[in-house]
Amino acid sequence: MRGFISAVIGIFSLTASVSAQVPVAIVEKLQGKVDGVEFMDYVAQGKEIKLGPGAMIVLGYMESCWRETITGGTVIVGAEKSMVHLGDIQRVKVDCDVSGIQLSDREASQSAGSAFRNLNSDQRAAPVVAQRTLYGLSPIVEVGSSGTLVIERIDAPGEQYIVPLSGDILVRGRFYDFAKEKKSLTAGGTYAASLGSRKTIFKIDSHAMPGSTPIIGRLVRF
Repeated sequence: MRGFISAVIGIFSLTASVSAQVPVAIVEKLQGKVDGVEFMDYVAQGKEIKLGPGAMIVLGYMESCWRETITGGTVIVGAEKSMVHLGDIQRVKVDCDVSGIQLSDREASQSAGSAFRNLNSDQRAAPVVAQRTLYGLSPIVEVGSSGTLVIERIDAPGEQYIVPLSGDILVRGRFYDFAKEKKSLTAGGTYAASLGSRKTIFKIDSHAMPGSTPIIGRLVRF
């Protein structure tokens, strides 16, 4: 087993060394004894995860939209999917956005800032392009540990959420989960989200479902 793991890590290291700390997947669920990660951790290519007998982990790959349920064994995280030794893996494609243009922080702030100004202006609002599409009605937003999260619909008036953040309502101390709070946005709507100087725009898919749908399909990262 040690030889297998060393060989796999060696292969992955050829491509992972340049971006060793770049997250490729997120831990969506854990059950039983799992060494090396916790719920809602981001994991990079080459990460080794050991599962105890009967233990289970769900990994959501953010670039390939593979969602893997792995039981037992040792997991080596890849760029788009995992390799598993002495364990069982079930892999399904889920809806997630991998084709959106990745804007710089400055461009994202300018775009979202313009959206807020247009919404509050008496002038006709210019079209705003969403930076990504979510496939769940209940986003999970990476917010950090403090501040006030504001989410406002920008293609129609009247829908706004103002959330003072505190440790009691945050998942792992840094994620605000609309599903946990039993809140849903509107299918087909376009929203601007802000947290201090950080801003982003996203659209909800017209067929999005409420509740705890796959995290990679409803994750908002500023």
